[in-house]
Amino acid sequence: MRLTIKQTKALDILENSKHNTLLFGGGAGGGKSALGCYWILKNCFKYPGTRWLIGRSKLHTLKSTTLNTLFEIMKMQGITSNDYYFNRTSGFMTFHSTGSQIVLKDLFYYPSDPNFDKLGSMEITGAFVDEASECTQKAIMILSSRIRFQLDLHNLVPKVLLTCNPTKNWLYNEFYKPWKDGNILNHRYFLQSLVTDNPHISKHYIGQLQRLDNVSRQRLLEGMWEYDDTLGKLFEYDKINDIFSNSFVPKGDLHISVDVARYGNDRSVVCLWNGFRCESILQYTKTSITELATYVLEIANKNKVGRSNIIVDEDGVGGGLVDVLRCKGFVNNSRPIGKENYANLKAQCYYMFADKVNNGEIYVNAVMEDRDALAQELEIVQVRKLDSEQKLNVMEKSKIKDLIGRSPDIADALMMRMYFELAKSKVVYFG
Repeated sequence: MRLTIKQTKALDILENSKHNTLLFGGGAGGGKSALGCYWILKNCFKYPGTRWLIGRSKLHTLKSTTLNTLFEIMKMQGITSNDYYFNRTSGFMTFHSTGSQIVLKDLFYYPSDPNFDKLGSMEITGAFVDEASECTQKAIMILSSRIRFQLDLHNLVPKVLLTCNPTKNWLYNEFYKPWKDGNILNHRYFLQSLVTDNPHISKHYIGQLQRLDNVSRQRLLEGMWEYDDTLGKLFEYDKINDIFSNSFVPKGDLHISVDVARYGNDRSVVCLWNGFRCESILQYTKTSITELATYVLEIANKNKVGRSNIIVDEDGVGGGLVDVLRCKGFVNNSRPIGKENYANLKAQCYYMFADKVNNGEIYVNAVMEDRDALAQELEIVQVRKLDSEQKLNVMEKSKIKDLIGRSPDIADALMMRMYFELAKSKVVYFG
């Protein structure tokens, strides 16, 4: 395999004793996946009896993409099917000559497993996570804590290789921005890799990237982490991050907003508000309406929140909770409040919520995994094309679920808080 200059530098970082985590990325075609697979294979043969993980958000995607790259690199290195045993179902590959293993792992955040217990007592020697922007920060932290297998025997330090294209999420906050500002943590390293750094890429590939839309071209061809993503977005990325530190937001009237689970893996989310300060986010899975009503009443009684200041998503099974609590019901597709140009109440509330977020008027007290999930949900919310009546609308929940693999439950629960402001003022709000 002919390594590029950038791949060679990345390999040097992966083999030093100073850095524990390398983020290698910045554009399409920079040889990120090839480097990761090469590094994993090299380790398997250099350090007998070790165990290395290749992960991605979804296992089926890993098997149809990164795994194919692994087989290509193996072919380049003269490694044949006679040299290893691979169980595609379990995702374990064992090399006969060294006894080293590669394990393929799904790192997706499932609400039913918020602490990634699926990683269990797994012990690995190192890890390569492809397209790490699809994973939460907590997933990578838990994975890193599992790196301890055979390290002392081979005089190794824990290593995690992350690859991705420019994305405005926790990788931007934890790697790119600190690197740009010159204050990245000592155990971390960021290395930019562009298609122009890869002399082995097809001559047609750059032309394909040049024909992409403006935002995609900025990200995938130019490797811009500060790409212009404002078109069609309701929430400004930097302002989304600010909601978790806007502790100056004043206290006010107490409210509770509840998004009720509809399907198997969806969560019921309960938010306690003090003015525009969301003081707590509580999540419940596989909970009956009766049980959920008990939890909400306990929160309400403890914090002295009246029934008229509780709002529940009334669509589907949520209607049963409204009946039990005798509180306000929120119907997403109902008419907007006042003579306003919105397709429905949900769109009206999302526009108002986005306005308050972008103006720094919202504070959210949340644990790390909820921050990651909420930031991802708000960042993906886009303006939906105007209908024949030119009504303002937002992306459907089903579309968001297709994009991020889950329902935007926390964002929806927060959004409903705006109902009380609209109902109280009954003034025209155009966003």
